[in-house]
Amino acid sequence: MAVSHRRLGNMGVLVSNLCLGTMNFGHKISKEDSFAILDRALELGINFVDTADAYGFEKGRGLTEEILGEWLAQDAGFGSRRESIVLATKVYAGMNREGRRPEPNRDNRCLSALKIIRHCEDGLRRLRTDRIDILQMHHVDRSCPWDEIWEAMETLKRQGKTLYVGSSNFAGWDIATACQEASRRGLMGLCSEQSQYNLTNRTVELEVIPACRYYGLGLIPYSPLAGGLLGGQPGPGQGIRRAGSGYEDSRKRKQEALDAYEALCAQLGQEPAKVALAWLLHNPVVAAPIVGPSSIAQLESAAAATDVKLDADTLGKLDKIWPGPGGEAPQAYAW
Repeated sequence: MAVSHRRLGNMGVLVSNLCLGTMNFGHKISKEDSFAILDRALELGINFVDTADAYGFEKGRGLTEEILGEWLAQDAGFGSRRESIVLATKVYAGMNREGRRPEPNRDNRCLSALKIIRHCEDGLRRLRTDRIDILQMHHVDRSCPWDEIWEAMETLKRQGKTLYVGSSNFAGWDIATACQEASRRGLMGLCSEQSQYNLTNRTVELEVIPACRYYGLGLIPYSPLAGGLLGGQPGPGQGIRRAGSGYEDSRKRKQEALDAYEALCAQLGQEPAKVALAWLLHNPVVAAPIVGPSSIAQLESAAAATDVKLDADTLGKLDKIWPGPGGEAPQAYAW
């Protein structure tokens, strides 16, 4: 397994070429299993950990950050877990929890200065750390002025509570606007964009990826296996995302392409999940796909995917099975 490290976009910070996603920690995976996955990730060289203030969902928003905080607090000093990872979390979602009185500035979805600063400080307490390495906007908020957003982000940075700012679910023009507004204020701007990107969903190739390339952002694809579709035919108990009718309905709609894809993977002698991750990693704009393993075996399989190299012929065959939007805008739809 050859997990390597690369710069996050144009930034100097080095992150592993896989990012450990924690969305299911505490929500669908026990605390003990979450700790075991985190421990193994460090052993494999994965130093990039992604979470969000809202993770925990119906079991309690903020629960995942609390689990991470407990794991981080298990040791301290030189060589501590906290200093071994690049820690990213998010702000935007509502934080309403059962049994708590509603509070509009906490429970609504927005990027107000009040919410950004309050949620960052709450996250620091839950994570038991004095800083968040990358504070990501979980979604664009076009109703909030960029002057307000960047003022809040810069306040947190001056206080030493954050180092970098990232985005998630931004359109290409949102990335451009955010970076231009930051530049106007003399700020560093965005370091990363977290978007849904996989072989079955390549829409970001139109404008998000070109914007990331131009402004020097590292792309952090989430759902790299399309909710399990690209992981091959499931066996008993394989994966959390496969449960429910949504997976079965999606597989039926895309059965022909999936059959061709799995046949190609068989010809290559590679597991479908590894090919899907390798395909993302061949793109120089991609910093680290987010993997959300429910077991150590799944984590190790994802790490092994970093050894898989796809030649031009294979990439061409994948394009035929899973055609993208036709390139970048505007050439994809105009001359």
